[in-house]
Formats: sequence, structure tokens, C-alpha cells
Amino acid sequence: MATPLAFTAGYTHSIDAVRAAYSDEQYWKARIAEVGGPSARLDSLTVDGDQVRIQLVQSIPADQLPPAITAVRPGDLVIPRVEHYTGTSGTFEAHVDGAPATVRGTVTLTPTATGCEGAVTGTIEVKIPLFGGKIEAAIAERLTELLTNEATFTEQWLATK
Repeated sequence: MATPLAFTAGYTHSIDAVRAAYSDEQYWKARIAEVGGPSARLDSLTVDGDQVRIQLVQSIPADQLPPAITAVRPGDLVIPRVEHYTGTSGTFEAHVDGAPATVRGTVTLTPTATGCEGAVTGTIEVKIPLFGGKIEAAIAERLTELLTNEATFTEQWLATK
């Protein structure tokens, strides 16, 4: 059974500003360099009107992973990720190379009195009998940390524009 994922980021910038960042190759390169992990990279960014598609690869070093994960999948985790935005909403999907682990969901930007909010909802699924739920919980914890770091980076990056 999949583990739910829920995360909300508050921004002091408008939806238009956040969307402009999502369409900017320099934003993605800087974000990946800052929070993507070793050997992280931007594979592609495609912008067509209000549609944006991002393909990137992130990684988590083995020494930063809990034993529940390294016992089943030794070594660094390499995580290809695809995000697709249209207007104020988007979808994302990520998987772990060499492991039956998938994360997918949606992102919705909504205006607030002080800027906007990005709400992430999704699921984490690890198809390993007996250990899947424990690994999903560890991934959820690590993913929430990553999303927090990405939101902090975005807020700081927008403050310099």
C-alpha cells in the first residue's frame, strides 16, 4: 500500500514570479547545484506557452540514508524526476534507479494574501514485501526535507530577481 505525501510551501512572491522561475533554465541549474545532491543534473527544460516540462536527476549519498533503505538498496540513490506544469498546476513523477520505488503526485499554486502557496500531494510506493512500508516512511521523511530545501531555495532565488 502506498504512503501518502503532503507538503505545503509558502512564498512571499506571486504565482507569476514562481511560474517564471519554473520556466527559467538558470533557476533549475542553480537549484539542482544547491539541493540536487552529488552528480545531480538538469537533463531538459521545455517551455511552450504556459506549459513547462523539466527532466532532472537528483541523488542522495548512501551515508545520508537510513539503514532501512541501505539494507535493501546499497549505495547512493539516483533519482530521475519529471515535472510538468500547465498554468498554476503540475504533476511530478520520480523513481529510484535499480529499486521498485516510485513517487508521483501533483503541485498546485494558489494565491495568498502575502504571495502564493505551493501544495504538493502524492504517493510513495515501494514494492518490496514486508519492508516496503518502512522504506516508504523513510523516503517520505527524506523527501519532505528535500521539498523544504527546494522551497527555501526558490524563495531565496526569487528574492534576488
